[in-house]
Amino acid sequence: MRSINSRRLFSGTGLIVTGLAATLVAMIFPIWSYSDRSGTGVDTLNAQTLSTRYGPLSALDREFVTKVRLAGLWELPAGQQAGERGTTQAVKTAGQHLVEGHTFLDERVREVASRLGLQLPNQPNEQQQAWLGTLSAARGEEYDVQFANILRKAHGKVFGLVAQVRASTRNSLVRGLADDANTTVLDHITVLEATGLVDFDALARDAATASPPPLTNSPAPPGPTDSPSPPVPVSPSPAPSSSPTYTLPPPATSRPPEDDEPKESNEPKKSESSKGESSKGGDNGGDKSEDKKS
Repeated sequence: MRSINSRRLFSGTGLIVTGLAATLVAMIFPIWSYSDRSGTGVDTLNAQTLSTRYGPLSALDREFVTKVRLAGLWELPAGQQAGERGTTQAVKTAGQHLVEGHTFLDERVREVASRLGLQLPNQPNEQQQAWLGTLSAARGEEYDVQFANILRKAHGKVFGLVAQVRASTRNSLVRGLADDANTTVLDHITVLEATGLVDFDALARDAATASPPPLTNSPAPPGPTDSPSPPVPVSPSPAPSSSPTYTLPPPATSRPPEDDEPKESNEPKKSESSKGESSKGGDNGGDKSEDKKS
């Protein structure tokens, strides 16, 4: 009888101990699987971050540089088109701001990519080409509405990425580019909204239902690379044969400079001609004084 009772006691105690051990393992497993394993959190950041002379360059930094270039590849032609097809002065003004802003940003992003040794795309992606096609198919007031809303929606998404990069980047070149992009994108948002055609309810619904967009393939790591092939001019299509074409920005170059060139002195150098003129001026002044004395 005693042996039976002891067996039952041992069996019950064993079940309790087993249950407690299982509970402890279940509590420890998430900590091991998500905090210490690679592929999550800080481990992902460190694994995808590259060292450069301007500071660490993360995957998000490279994604941002790529998207700045892509934005200019389709928004610059769209701005040129708006200046010609827009039916209101507000739409034409917004188009002019897009051309000026992305001309400036494209020069900046190509400079940054060259210093970091990153390759850049030379033509818009499929979605951006589809937007250009939608704008080309529209006419009159419908064009104005499509232009204001497509561009405003696109700028709103980029604006969030700029803020995220500016808040987290450890790379000085990317930080400066983010500052310029923030100013430019906010200006474009403002002038697009000034057209009075932006559907803010549609923007709010889209923001509430949109899922996080997939990342673009990260550019190549820093290092000397071959220059990308020349860009293929993308004109809004379809368009009548009499319509002008819209050229893309210059092709990007990705070979970083070996050393920063020393800045030249800002002191103006006097040319020989200026010296001669000054001496002549002195002679003329002397003649005048002699005339006064006489």
